[in-house]
Amino acid sequence: MAFKKILIVTGADHSDQDVRIAAGLCAEVGAYLSVLIMSPPPLAVSPPPLGDGIPGWPEQRAHAIAALEKRYRQIERFSQDMARLETTSKEIQKQLRAMRLCYDVDTHYCDQASVGDAVRQRARCNDLTIVGPALLNDINLGPLVINGSLFDTGKPVLVVPEGAEATLSPRRVLVGWDSRVEASRSVREALDLLAGAEEVRVALVDPEATCTGNGTEPGADIAAYLTRHGAWVSVDRLASAGKPVATVLAQHAIDTSADMIVMGAYGSRRLRERLFGGVTRWIVGKPPLPLFLAR
Repeated sequence: MAFKKILIVTGADHSDQDVRIAAGLCAEVGAYLSVLIMSPPPLAVSPPPLGDGIPGWPEQRAHAIAALEKRYRQIERFSQDMARLETTSKEIQKQLRAMRLCYDVDTHYCDQASVGDAVRQRARCNDLTIVGPALLNDINLGPLVINGSLFDTGKPVLVVPEGAEATLSPRRVLVGWDSRVEASRSVREALDLLAGAEEVRVALVDPEATCTGNGTEPGADIAAYLTRHGAWVSVDRLASAGKPVATVLAQHAIDTSADMIVMGAYGSRRLRERLFGGVTRWIVGKPPLPLFLAR
């Protein structure tokens, strides 16, 4: 499918690096850009009662005053965060106006538990969510955004690590294939990219020929599917030799000069933090390539 509306999520304290990346991708394919700036606050603490509600005993009174001071500091931080959100929004809008893009910029301030829902709501109404290097380095906001944009949205995510050349018109694409539904969805969501590429290599690591799953000729079925959609496809069956699948695919991406990797995103619904951990483990020590994910 063509990407006509793209979402970028960034933190109020991030640089404009991620927004520049997303804006460049939108300019490349003529897409509309939707920017969501988030600043999740710390957990709120209810203030103690005022006036006569403050205990009279010195020790209890000291604890109550300390709690009040903590609450006031939270209120002060909230005001600072709101001001930072507003400043960031104005700076981003100025930047995007100069690029002559069609866009909207929204800010959102919520508790940690609500970040995923806020991102999920917006991701459902966009064709693609971009996760840039600044968000990847944010261990507080990054996992929440990736989980929110991938779980229960039916929409893909493009992860752009530091040093990667982001593009939605890759010449050579490596598809990590294992016949699972997540891999199938990633291919379906990336069809427009794959059909427009000069070369698509479908890579299977230690595939087993079975009547179900990979079939009697592993990779032949997905290669035929992609060929029907106009892609130029070859199938590579790789031996792991005891190495992790991610390591084998990363090395094959280097060997084939791939511009992008397309693969399924795997992660437990009950242990969603593992998904972010898997993404970051993939990126660390691997070639800086855009990673197209769907589940």
